[in-house]
Amino acid sequence: MTLTVHGLWVRAWRGRPPEGWLLLVALVAAVFMSAPVAYVGIRAFSEVGSRWTVLLNERVPTLLWNTVSLAAAVGLVAGTLGVTLAWLINRTDLPGRRMWRWLLALPLAIPPYVGAMAYVIVFGPRGWVTDVFGSTPLDMYSFAGAAFVLSVFTYPYVYLVVGSATARLGRSHEDVARSLGLGPFAVFRRVTLPLMRPAIGAGVVLVVLYVLSDFGAVALLRYSTFTSAIYYQMGGFDTGAAAILSVVLIALTLLILGAEAATRHKARFYQTGGVASAPRLIELGRLKWAALTYVAVVFTISVAVPLAVLGYWTRQGLLEQGLDPRFFEFAINTVKAAGIAAVIAMVVAVPVVYLRSRHPSPPSTIIERLAYSGYALPGVIVALGVIFFSLRLAPAIYGTMFLVAVAYVIRFLPQAMQSVSASLAAVSPRIDEAARVAGLGPLSVVFRVIAHLIAPGVIAGGALVFVGSAKELPATLLLRPAGFDTLAVRVWIEAGEGAYHLAAPPALVIVLLSLLPLKWMLDRFQEAD
Repeated sequence: MTLTVHGLWVRAWRGRPPEGWLLLVALVAAVFMSAPVAYVGIRAFSEVGSRWTVLLNERVPTLLWNTVSLAAAVGLVAGTLGVTLAWLINRTDLPGRRMWRWLLALPLAIPPYVGAMAYVIVFGPRGWVTDVFGSTPLDMYSFAGAAFVLSVFTYPYVYLVVGSATARLGRSHEDVARSLGLGPFAVFRRVTLPLMRPAIGAGVVLVVLYVLSDFGAVALLRYSTFTSAIYYQMGGFDTGAAAILSVVLIALTLLILGAEAATRHKARFYQTGGVASAPRLIELGRLKWAALTYVAVVFTISVAVPLAVLGYWTRQGLLEQGLDPRFFEFAINTVKAAGIAAVIAMVVAVPVVYLRSRHPSPPSTIIERLAYSGYALPGVIVALGVIFFSLRLAPAIYGTMFLVAVAYVIRFLPQAMQSVSASLAAVSPRIDEAARVAGLGPLSVVFRVIAHLIAPGVIAGGALVFVGSAKELPATLLLRPAGFDTLAVRVWIEAGEGAYHLAAPPALVIVLLSLLPLKWMLDRFQEAD
């Protein structure tokens, strides 16, 4: 039986095709989100073969080694910290474990470029340690310095994911292992650790992807990776080389994601029979105070020291009148650009998420994934794509604050979508049907009924976009109009010039803003537990 075009269309949507306006809005949003990134690839492959040959032979091997080795080192260190801390907090009788559970997640509120600035102040050639002892144990402008900074500020990715998994593990496997005579640490190594493998892999991949995308920390520490190289190629107006390097970095990102998925192929890490019971806390005994010292040292390095440095230099800035009208101008610029991005993201997220939720099908899945495309890539690549795209199709907005906001939306719309999706999942589709029966049109149902019901989730998503935009550095540096500086940009500029009394106040404001999405994330993990 031959199907008509209409029949194929209905089948593609599993019998429930959406209204035309909804599909159009969601499709435009998806294309808008993915087109700039796609244009980077088009720009790269339009270069003549000689450009590729030169870069692949001369630049790429060094950048590839620097980037991959840094990502591997940070993944190993952050993974080790995250796993051990998650196990101590969730599976042992560590003193104050409930308090430490939240304190150890606080490094996520400190952007690594802020952390890099703090530790340059402490361990730099003219830092506090050098002033006191005449030398420093850690060269911050090196591979070790970059690995140290990125490790201590990214380990919470592993810590939170693994912590959530370990809190839900049943104890039956461990009870069997103990009955066979294994001690607590042998049980951890031979039973618990293998069961946590999916969570460990997911957390480490998040860390590695962050290292691949990081620009601010590696640039401040003068360590060359793909992101910093792309930025400096753009600074030299060599857009072709920047596009080629971007394609290599995108390929590396996809390779890592594919490798992580392959390691989990057909693997199963769950209890297949019986009833899962709550895990039993392990008594640390004489090791209790050693474990507590370890936890306290990690917290001191990752939270206490950076905040103390920022507090000291913020005080110096206040004494030297660093909070002048220019500072408030930077804050207003940040609020303007991030606020525009947040509003756009809230408006766009609702129809895209509604389409995926109420019309689940292959087309809606593709649209949703296209909308996520900018989130998986470094801000420097997103900015590069926005530059190419705007110069070709919308030159009127090039060099304006609106273009900065556009890049923010591409980078952070998925955060709004996740929040909206969580809220919409709690709204029954019968409410939509009741509103239609009452005489409301499809557009009114979405924006007058559903949007009202999920307003807290929409606002929370907008807040997440706002905070992420306020912290974004590379996209802002590449796209900002002349004289348009944000708080993140001023941290970068002042820290690069050694004016720490001017860099610390905006850095501290960014950290305080970052507590909002951190609380949202911790609440989600608490619900999962």
